Amino acid sequence: MKKILFVMSQLYNGGAERSLVNLFNELPRDRYDIDLLLFRPQGMFIDQVPDYVNILPTPHKLLQRYSQKGESGYSEWTRLIPNIVSMLAAKGNTDKRRGFRWRHFYSHAIDALPEHYDVAVAYLSGEQLAYVDEKVDADRKYVWVHNDYIAAGYAAEYDRPHFANMNAIISISQHCVDVLKQVFPEYADKIRLLENITSSKLIRNRSKEFIPDEIDTGKSVLLTVGRFDEQKGVDLAIRAASLLQRQDFDFTWYLIGGGSKQEGALKNLIAELNVQDCFRLLGTRANPYPYIANCDVFVQPSRFEGKSMVLDEAKILAKPIVVTDYPTVHDQIHDNREGMVVAIDPESIAEGIGTLLRHPETRNVMASYLSNNDYGNADIISEYCRLFDGKSAQ
Repeated sequence: MKKILFVMSQLYNGGAERSLVNLFNELPRDRYDIDLLLFRPQGMFIDQVPDYVNILPTPHKLLQRYSQKGESGYSEWTRLIPNIVSMLAAKGNTDKRRGFRWRHFYSHAIDALPEHYDVAVAYLSGEQLAYVDEKVDADRKYVWVHNDYIAAGYAAEYDRPHFANMNAIISISQHCVDVLKQVFPEYADKIRLLENITSSKLIRNRSKEFIPDEIDTGKSVLLTVGRFDEQKGVDLAIRAASLLQRQDFDFTWYLIGGGSKQEGALKNLIAELNVQDCFRLLGTRANPYPYIANCDVFVQPSRFEGKSMVLDEAKILAKPIVVTDYPTVHDQIHDNREGMVVAIDPESIAEGIGTLLRHPETRNVMASYLSNNDYGNADIISEYCRLFDGKSAQ
């Protein structure tokens, strides 16, 4: 039985977190001995990690540096100076700040794991990649990149030396693979595509677990699922809601998500535009599928994505989609069949939604098309097994 270590930041709401839990639930349990190390051992998805996965105690020096104020293990003085210096050095770029912080402060202070592994997986680039490279003893090492590397503004100067020591660099869409090869041509021969696992059966079953009592089905129901950050375009959604409200559409737009310092600013924008009655923040949900199943239109207003898991989930539940035209969107959406692809601005988002709300027959045609196609891909688990067994081309 091969021993595999996965290293992740935490298991809060997010596509990478959900995809990791999905992977654990699809891997054959009698084939791998799996350890999971979380820099912050928290998050709503922890309860969904199957019992056969061993969640390691987070080493004290990691807890000191990655816990938040008020959490167990947090050390203000251990974090304060590294964060201030790194912030100044990176001039506001979050990923450069983290790269600088690891290289100049954390790398020498954090101990290596004593265990030997057949395979070690950094399920995120950045500091998790650096940790797997420097602090884990393993025969083979892999890293996952879940976003468009350029659009996300990742710090190539810090990732590059660690990528050199990976046996494979995995990304989740062809566009993301192409971008990685553009940024790191020297590693092109070990950059490969492996899509996130999405189980149609699991999603459909979980969508029937309850009927959300927060949703007013007497109005048109719009839904967005995503973190409160610039990437996810929540500000664009709020402005689009204001435009729809002025056009006298009878709707409520629900947002499932959280986990960002932007929440206060978004709430202020909701109040400023007077859309409190039609744009509602529901917070995070461990099971968003009943909400998706009970919406009329699923809206994804992102500025960029790697490959959106929630788009595939909305497709599995046969929900017409309005999605913005970020670079990877056409890897997932057939425009005017599965939904509408619109420009990345409030006016275009509102126009696309308005078209679907005015024309229920168009929504019905899209829903029928979606229902007649299977968007799950749980069968690709064999590709993951070949990778972990060292039998893939890479």
